Amino acid sequence: MTKGARMKGADLHRKMGVDLFNFVWTLLENRRRTRSEDDLMIHATHASRYHWTRARGATPKNDAIGEWQISRVYAVLRRAEPALYHARRTLAICESNGLEDFPLAYAHEALARAYAVGGERRLRDRHLRLAKAAGEHIHEAEDRALLLADLRTLPRPRTR
Repeated sequence: MTKGARMKGADLHRKMGVDLFNFVWTLLENRRRTRSEDDLMIHATHASRYHWTRARGATPKNDAIGEWQISRVYAVLRRAEPALYHARRTLAICESNGLEDFPLAYAHEALARAYAVGGERRLRDRHLRLAKAAGEHIHEAEDRALLLADLRTLPRPRTR
């Protein structure tokens, strides 16, 4: 793209997907979010996922990461059912596309987190073990460390 040229089509979708993904992280990190910001976070994470489906060069890995972020948002908001739905989508995308490494480990992290929010201790613990096992195969040391740090933030399952 030449300097000053307008971005359009698949390139614009890619930029929007990235920008919205990053915006959601600013909201996730804000411990003093308002209810309005919670709603905005939900809309932004779904919008990011939508734009990635239209982006130039998007891959199944991008799809898995998008579904993972949606699951994370719902888990943070203590909404077990949609968190679990999107965590399952993350794992399905990984399995159907042979994705391993970082995406697979985080698919299990998402499932563990969603099950914890839903009060399912046995399933939370199962996917925590699977996330740790998959994490051992992450090639990048920084990514492995990030996974382990995220696993330490898993909530304890609430009793029903």
